[in-house]
Amino acid sequence: MAKQANKTKKKRSFPTAFTVLFIVLILSALLTFIIPSGSYVKLSYDSDKSVFTLLSPNGDTKEMPATQETLDKLNVKATLEKFTDGSIKKPVSVPGTYEKIEQNPQGLKEIIQAPILGVYDTIDIIMFVFIIGGVIGVLNFSGAFNAGIASLSRITKGREYILIIFVTFLIALGGTTFGMAEETIALYPILVPIFLAANYDVLVCIAAIYMGSSIGTMFSTTNPFSAVIGSNAAGISFMDGLTFRVVGLVLAIIITLVYILRYAKKVKADPTKSLIYDQKEEIQKKFSIDKGEAPKLTLRLKLMLIIFAATFVIMIYGVAVKGWWFTEMTALFLVSGIILGILSGMGEKQFVNKFVEGAADLISVALVIGVARSINIVLESGGIADSILNFFSTAITGMNSNIFIILMLAIFVILGFFIPSSSGLAVLSIPIMAPLADAVGLPRDVIISSYLYGIGLIAFITPTGLILATLSMVEVTYDKWLKFIMPLMGYLALFSAVMLLIQVNF
Repeated sequence: MAKQANKTKKKRSFPTAFTVLFIVLILSALLTFIIPSGSYVKLSYDSDKSVFTLLSPNGDTKEMPATQETLDKLNVKATLEKFTDGSIKKPVSVPGTYEKIEQNPQGLKEIIQAPILGVYDTIDIIMFVFIIGGVIGVLNFSGAFNAGIASLSRITKGREYILIIFVTFLIALGGTTFGMAEETIALYPILVPIFLAANYDVLVCIAAIYMGSSIGTMFSTTNPFSAVIGSNAAGISFMDGLTFRVVGLVLAIIITLVYILRYAKKVKADPTKSLIYDQKEEIQKKFSIDKGEAPKLTLRLKLMLIIFAATFVIMIYGVAVKGWWFTEMTALFLVSGIILGILSGMGEKQFVNKFVEGAADLISVALVIGVARSINIVLESGGIADSILNFFSTAITGMNSNIFIILMLAIFVILGFFIPSSSGLAVLSIPIMAPLADAVGLPRDVIISSYLYGIGLIAFITPTGLILATLSMVEVTYDKWLKFIMPLMGYLALFSAVMLLIQVNF
C-alpha cells in the first residue's frame, strides 16, 4: 500500500511566477539590511522655472542656473539642450557626490505593502493588458482567429519556419529603433495559436517575440529609451559606436534565429523533444487549438482581422512618431474592440460578457507585472542602488582597458537586475561610468555599448523585467524558460564580450 501511495504521490512542480517574485522580493528586502544605504546628488531640469534643481542625499534642494557652465562645473557631460528639449527627463546622478545616508531597511510591513504599491505604479500597463484581453476575447468568440489561423496554416504549409524568421526580425526592428518591449504583450494571445497550429511549441513563440524584442533593444540603434538617452547622459552623440551596434544587431539576430530554428525543427519532427511536452494538452486547451474543421474565412471575419492588424500598425506609428505611451495605446485598443464588436454582429450584452471574460483571462498576467514592480520599489526605498553603483565604479578605476570593458559588461548585467528600466539605469549610471572610460583611455561610446549589452543580457531572465509576465500569460514555468534560454544567453554573452573587445581595440 505504501508503494502504491508513493506512485500516486503528486510530482513536485516548479513554483509559479508569483512565488518566484515573492522570493526575490524577500531577498531584495534582506539586502537593504546588509548593503549600506547611499545616494548621489540628483540633477533635474525644472522646465517651469528654467533652472536646474539639485536634490542632495539628505533631502535638501538647491537651484542653479540652467546653463552649460553649470553642467560643466558639476562634471555632467550632457549638453544643455538635451535637458531643455526633454531628451533627458529623469534626474541624473552627479559624479563625485556619493555619500552614505541613514539606513532604511525594508521590513515585514514594507514587504507586504510593496506588491500593492507595485500594482498602483504599473496601472497603465495593467489597463493595457486588460483591454487587450477583452479584444482577444471578442475575436476568439467571433471565430475570426480560428478562421485566420486555418487560412495562414494552408498558406505556410511546409514553410512554417518563415513565420519564425518574420516575427523575430520584425520585432527586433521595433526593439532597435523605438524600444518595442511592453507593447509585445499584445502579441502572445494572437501568435501562440498560430505557432501551435504550425506544430511548434509555445517556447518557440515566446522566443520569437521576446528574444526578437530583447535582441533589438540590446543592440539599439535609434532607441530613445536606451541608446539615445545613454549617449546624451555620456555627453556624446548616439551615432558614436553605431556601426559596431548595427553589425552586432545583424549577427545577434542570426545567432538567435539559428538557435530558435534548430529547436523548432526538433520539436516539429518529434513533439516529445519539447521542453514543455507535459503541458501540451493543457496549453492547446487554453488557446483553443481545435483540430476539427475551422470556420470559413468570410468577408466579415476578414474585415475584422484587417482592422485588428491595422490597430497594431497605428500603435507602432503612434509610439515611434507621435510619442504615444500606455494611455494612448490602451485607448486605441478599446476603440478597436468596440468596432470589432459591432462588426461581429453580437449583441451589446454578449459583447460586454465576452470582453470582460477576455480581460479576466489576463488577471494573473496583470498582477505579475505589479508584483515585479514591487521588487524595484523595495530596492529604491532601501536606498542601495546608488551604493552598488558607487562600489563598482570605485572598484574598476585604473584597470587595463580590455579587463575594464569586460568587467563593465558584468557590472551592467548586475545593475540591470536592480534597475531593469533602460532609461532609469542610463541616467543613474552613465554619468558615473562614462568618465571612467576617460581614465583608461577609451572612447565613451564603448561604455554605452557595454551598458546596452549588459542590461540586454539580464533582461533575458530577470524576474524584475517582463519575462515572468510573459511566461504567466502562456502558463510556462520559469525553470522551463531558463533551461531553454541559458545556452543562448551564454552564446550571446560571449558574442557581446568579443564585440566589446573589438570595439576597444579597433
